[in-house]
Amino acid sequence: MNYKNITIAGSGVLGYQIAFQTAFHGFQVTVYDITDENLEKAKTKFNILSEAYQRDLNATQKQIDATFKNLNYTSNLAESVKDADLLIEAVPENPKIKIDFYYKLAKVAPKKTVFATNSSTLLPSEFADATGRPSQFLALHFANTIWIHNTAEIMGHPKTDPKVFKDVVAFAKAIGMLALPLHKEQPGYILNSLLVPLLSAATALLVNKVAEPQTIDKTWMKATGAPLGPFAILDVVGITTAYNINKIEADKTNDPLKIETVKYLKENFIDKNKLGVSTGEGFYKYPNPAFQDLDFLK
Repeated sequence: MNYKNITIAGSGVLGYQIAFQTAFHGFQVTVYDITDENLEKAKTKFNILSEAYQRDLNATQKQIDATFKNLNYTSNLAESVKDADLLIEAVPENPKIKIDFYYKLAKVAPKKTVFATNSSTLLPSEFADATGRPSQFLALHFANTIWIHNTAEIMGHPKTDPKVFKDVVAFAKAIGMLALPLHKEQPGYILNSLLVPLLSAATALLVNKVAEPQTIDKTWMKATGAPLGPFAILDVVGITTAYNINKIEADKTNDPLKIETVKYLKENFIDKNKLGVSTGEGFYKYPNPAFQDLDFLK
């Protein structure tokens, strides 16, 4: 693996974290987003993230300064990939948006560039052909708060070159991740294959008026010893992501519960900009959510 220049496409919830983590570990990183306004927002988020690295990882000011020197920004797609060894795509979790992005990317990226999608719910084979280089395309999936929950699930598709797969596993390790190779395509990888059913079950209990979010979280935390309940996890993941996943399911299956869940999340959270940790409120209020109270489980 001789990657040096990494491009991150999309500076949203996970994109900006991947960019900062990669720059922190000494790679040259170009952050691409469709507007300069989005890039300015990313710079603000990087400032906040640098404090988290100092607090959680004991990062020195020298390391933080070096990280910022490794970060570059552009809203020009061709410019963003002109030297890229690897491009990690973190655009919205929508098949149409991703396919459209890859068609555009394929026209401007150098032949050497490997493409990796951070998609959490879509399989790489669904848009491998759109990349124009199926053998140099695979999935590289990160969990939220990647500097702490440092997992990287690497999942190829039937046409992925084994050497490319091996190189991306090595890259994941080089940026401080626990590399988790998957041997075949699996919707949701390992993490979300386990996590999504939990979050869906919790949301169903709420929408069906069985119990309140705090009661459900208390049950899970006390009974299993987990540090967070499902609704606290949803706040971290972002309620927009949960909404999008449920909407795709509702449109596909016409399941009445999924339809009701989409309506519930839209009216109570999306429309009110209560999107979780990122906006300061979701199922809990931040920075001091109730589940962190010492007497929460009493």
